[in-house]
Amino acid sequence: MFHRAYIVKKFNSYDDDLACALFYRIFSQDIPADVVVEVGEANFSLHKFMLVAKSNRIRQLILESAEPDLTRIDLSNIPGGPETFEKAAKFCYGVNFEITVHNVAALRCAAEYLQMTDKYCDNNLTGRTEDFLTQVALSSLSGAIVVLKSCEDLTPIAEELKIVQRCVEVVTSKVTIEANFPSRSPTNWWTEELSILDIDFFGRVITSMKQRASKTLTVSSAIVTYAERWLRDLIRDHSGAGTKSLESDDSDIRIRQRELIQSIVPLLPSEKAALPINFICCLLRSATFVKASTATKNELEKRISAILEHVTVDDLLVLSFSYDGERLFDLESVRRIISGFAEREKSVAVFNAGDFREVCSAAMLRVAKIVDAYLGEIATCTELSISKFNGIAVLIPKGARKVDDDLYRAVDIYLKSHPNLDEIEREKVCSVMDALKLSYEARLHASQNKRLPVQIVLHALYFDQLKLRSGEDEDDMQMDAVSTRNQVQADVSLAKENEALRTELLKMKMYISDIKKTGSGVGASAATTSSGKGGGPRKPTFFSSVSKKLGKLNPFKNGSKDTLNIDDCVDVTKPRRRRFSIS
Repeated sequence: MFHRAYIVKKFNSYDDDLACALFYRIFSQDIPADVVVEVGEANFSLHKFMLVAKSNRIRQLILESAEPDLTRIDLSNIPGGPETFEKAAKFCYGVNFEITVHNVAALRCAAEYLQMTDKYCDNNLTGRTEDFLTQVALSSLSGAIVVLKSCEDLTPIAEELKIVQRCVEVVTSKVTIEANFPSRSPTNWWTEELSILDIDFFGRVITSMKQRASKTLTVSSAIVTYAERWLRDLIRDHSGAGTKSLESDDSDIRIRQRELIQSIVPLLPSEKAALPINFICCLLRSATFVKASTATKNELEKRISAILEHVTVDDLLVLSFSYDGERLFDLESVRRIISGFAEREKSVAVFNAGDFREVCSAAMLRVAKIVDAYLGEIATCTELSISKFNGIAVLIPKGARKVDDDLYRAVDIYLKSHPNLDEIEREKVCSVMDALKLSYEARLHASQNKRLPVQIVLHALYFDQLKLRSGEDEDDMQMDAVSTRNQVQADVSLAKENEALRTELLKMKMYISDIKKTGSGVGASAATTSSGKGGGPRKPTFFSSVSKKLGKLNPFKNGSKDTLNIDDCVDVTKPRRRRFSIS
């Protein structure tokens, strides 16, 4: 057995690879191994004099060991593990092996860990791996991506050696060139290769692309491909087959998917039209399904709300139904999306000094049609409550619907799918639409619809009766619908005043009865009232207040009291107050 000091001194002269290889071929078979190197669970029986010739770290471990003859060395922390150490040991023995884009990063980190630099041996492993990185691995986009992928298990030493940074810069530069000047087909081939990266390194590439002002389409293409690869069961597979295996929210798969979504959303380009609408909707449903953070879901909802006029009914249904399409999944997101769009439109109208209730933008008109059609699709769900149905319908301002035919269709479908509703509940459902804004065909259908409450049918019949009597066009009648509705509201107000009057008359009758019981005459009260005429403003009495209310109901207050002057004809433009009936 050689003494360790002798070994170090003896083999300081064996710096040449050829000499080491020659020595190994001649003597390694005859000289037994004198050291065991432990790397994790793997053990390597080697020769000290071959290792110390090129590894300063092993040399220092032998020299600084308290044992006079060190027989075991633990190198479990070497980057790349046993496989990489085996290649480094072969390099020390002069045995040929292949350096590739898959192992060059691990070999470079292992060489740094073992201190196999040119300082201790010319043309050592550090120099060999650096040459390969520069001249081969980082000369192509595919090679740089593979090297970057291999660095995922080599942190933090790969970061310290700037391997990760160099790979990110090369990938960013070559992706930009490839996106502008494709070298092969399909033109987006690079997105598939980029999607092999871990989300952390992928995020660094995307951030670098944004900093270099890469095109938005280039960035969005990479993100969409990446999300579809790693969230295939949630985004691309709409059958829901991939979600049945997720037993709980704490499963490893669910946690991994949640982390991915929460990492992908901050990478999305800020431009409104940067990503496909359907992709954002699928991403939001996935975020809701895996119970991602509120901030993540809010960001996706804002993005959809900003382009809601371009959303289709199918896109909204993606958000609403479960993956199997059999049950409602999430209506709150849809409600917040529509509400956010309506609030923004209202702010724009106020800024432009317009009335949001009367004048709506073209985008708002399109959204109104989309929402009404959407309500018609979800109305068939038996678990959809009246409050949720109405809650979505009322988000659209009344001015955004020129006619309520689409909304009437949704209401009719809801009533048909919920046959057990009573009269009051049916009236609540119908309260979201205006029967006076239905087209002739819709009114004709409504007048024969037994599912509608009686009040809605009467409204439709009254409007048609008014149209027949006046002989006006449909457009003119739509304008008269507003005045008719105001008249109905006035009737309700008058009925309230009549009720108040009855109450006061009852109080007066009780007051007179009390006076008779106490023996006080009404004349005494009148004398007291007359004596106070000269002194200051007269305090209103109970009788005077009743007289004022009766005066309001006087039909001849502003006109002649001669009933002979009353014209028998009826002004059809302002019909008399009557019940909704056909005469």
